[in-house]
Amino acid sequence: MKIFIIILCIIFCPVNVFSFPIPKDGKVSFDIIRKNKIIGNITSSFIQDNEILKIKTIVEVEVKVLFIPAYKFFQETTEVWRDKELIEITGFTDFEDEREYHIKGKDIENKFIASGMDGELSLDKSIITLNYWNKDILNQKEVFDTQKGIVRKIIVKKLDNEIIKINGQKLDTEKYSLNASKNPKDLGPFPEYTLWYYDNELIKFKFTNWKDKKVIINIRNDWENN
Repeated sequence: MKIFIIILCIIFCPVNVFSFPIPKDGKVSFDIIRKNKIIGNITSSFIQDNEILKIKTIVEVEVKVLFIPAYKFFQETTEVWRDKELIEITGFTDFEDEREYHIKGKDIENKFIASGMDGELSLDKSIITLNYWNKDILNQKEVFDTQKGIVRKIIVKKLDNEIIKINGQKLDTEKYSLNASKNPKDLGPFPEYTLWYYDNELIKFKFTNWKDKKVIINIRNDWENN
């Protein structure tokens, strides 16, 4: 049994004097849940040094069938932000089918020069990453995919607010849907994501895997009401 998880990572780019909130202890963690079982974890750490912010995110997934590993996924990404601008990124993604992507990007001469699945790209200096933690993505038309090092066009729709329960607390969250363009080299369609934010922090997100139609839920496991 195989599942194909697209852009879990995915996930984070917070800022303080920047454009998004930094967790109080400089860390954030999500459980990745499939069929009511935890199959992995997303962890991010945030190191702020004056006007520079580094975010390191690790995504690890392992699905077992009869105690035998059936699917593995790994991603490690480090982003460097200054003020409200992404100035550098390095990353590595290892899919289950031996596809591996090494991602790089850096501000050079008023452009963001990046490389990934489609080779070298010269992008607008203001491009930001497809990291759902960063609520600024909701206002973008194009973003940089940190798994494959490509640009995707996105469409965001505001949904009705929803009260969700996390760690025994009821949170009145903002809810959105996000769709992104498909790259010709993608093995399947980009799934529609549903995102929940509370006080501008990402609390929960989910999508349906296009291969087996199973819902993948990612939810904060370290939430404490500040």
